[in-house]
Amino acid sequence: MSKILGPDGRPIKTDTLRHEIAAPTLSGPRNPWHDNVAGGLTPIKLADMLKAAAEGDAHDYLTLAEQMEEADLHYASVLATRKRAIGGVDMTVRPASDKPADVKIAQAVRTLIENPRFADMRDDLLDGLAKGYAAVEIIWPESRGDMWTPTDYCYRDPQFFMFDKTTGHKLRLVDENETDGLALPPYKFITHTPRLKSGLPIRGGLARLVAMAFMSKAWTIKDWVAFLEVFGMPVRLGRYDDNASEDDRAILKRAVANIGTDAAGILPEHMRIEFVERSGGAGKGGPIYQSTAEWWDRQISKAVLGQTASTEGTPGKLGNESAQDDVRHDILRSDCRQLAATINRDLIRPFVDLNFGPQEAYPIFDLPVREPEDIAQLTDSLAKLIPLGLKVKAGEVRSKLGLAEPGDEDEVLGLAPKDNKAAQAMTRTELAMNAAAAPNAADEIEADALGEWRPMAEGLTQHATDAIGDASSYETAMATLSQTAGQADIRPSAKAIGTATFKARAAGDTGDDD
Repeated sequence: MSKILGPDGRPIKTDTLRHEIAAPTLSGPRNPWHDNVAGGLTPIKLADMLKAAAEGDAHDYLTLAEQMEEADLHYASVLATRKRAIGGVDMTVRPASDKPADVKIAQAVRTLIENPRFADMRDDLLDGLAKGYAAVEIIWPESRGDMWTPTDYCYRDPQFFMFDKTTGHKLRLVDENETDGLALPPYKFITHTPRLKSGLPIRGGLARLVAMAFMSKAWTIKDWVAFLEVFGMPVRLGRYDDNASEDDRAILKRAVANIGTDAAGILPEHMRIEFVERSGGAGKGGPIYQSTAEWWDRQISKAVLGQTASTEGTPGKLGNESAQDDVRHDILRSDCRQLAATINRDLIRPFVDLNFGPQEAYPIFDLPVREPEDIAQLTDSLAKLIPLGLKVKAGEVRSKLGLAEPGDEDEVLGLAPKDNKAAQAMTRTELAMNAAAAPNAADEIEADALGEWRPMAEGLTQHATDAIGDASSYETAMATLSQTAGQADIRPSAKAIGTATFKARAAGDTGDDD
């Protein structure tokens, strides 16, 4: 096996791959426990968090991003919808070529992605949509004799990592002894940094985009609850007569204050409590808070899903008027393309290199987002073009259809020998399709026949030319032609007419139903 070189051009140290590097600890910079920063959030606090994150200290921002998913039901719902939309896309593997060696490697990669832990790892990487990046540590087998197949994928808290201070783009492992962190060993981590916007990755997460809406909506909900607490209950009035003493009035006040929670109390006979229903209080104020909260929800839906139709139940709010999907297709395709590129770079290539050695070309892991009509259009086009001589790679077609390469022992679908009638029907169908796709058959036959006019005419014109050349008068020429007409060679003409007739019959037969 050739020497395996990392992205830096240095040989890969396989012993390093067999040990966990970014495991959490109770002390030090990789502590998984964090304080609450979402409670009591103000514009000044939020601005300070976002500014610090952009300057390299993302601790509080990442904590806020996590707590936003726990505190806001709508944000948690639409973010989960976007992630699960990607999880619902079928995974495919396309071999580098149809060569047996490349097909074998592709089959090994398919076995790799069929492991249930692979799907969990894929979902963990999607945490980068919210926070700007996500990191998963590959747990390679400890035994030296085993195949290099990951035994597990461990999600690592984004706070265990940082971006380098020079470029702000290179992800590094936080270390208490290194202010700029430690370089991540190659072939050890899968790091996904979704490109939702240009610029620094830490500024590209959905949490940063939604943070202002989250804070404003939290205030709205808090004010709404306070409003309901006051205006959602009837007013309690205590009445006393003119002879009531200060002590009597104090007793009545305490009774009025406590009856809302105790639902019981005792009063002197000359005192009473009345409950006065408010007319229109809650009705006028409640919708204001509700509409404000719902407006912020719509902004969050636009930021995360690209549209509001799926959350409001009405199409056409944003994007494609006829789209009923939860996530806009252009966003879904972009998410899948970027995630597939990450997995190809950080998992598929290391897996192939460690087990099969460096390759000139590698199998391609893909998450193709297909429109419903794509498969029908593809199969229809292949049915028309392949009989005309179009050459197509079988592996590429299987990849587009989401079908795996069959193994030597797999049962495959196809026409059995007893299905001769079906095969004949298929051949007849292909002939008809060829005739439909080809230029007009009558025009071709006419062109061929006219192209052979000289051989057909020579046998008829030669005797006429000789007779006219020897004749001394018109009458003599006509008499000579009558005598020699039967001697003319009509074989070229007969052959051309027969060929044209045969072609016409053949073209007609392809369109018959019999």
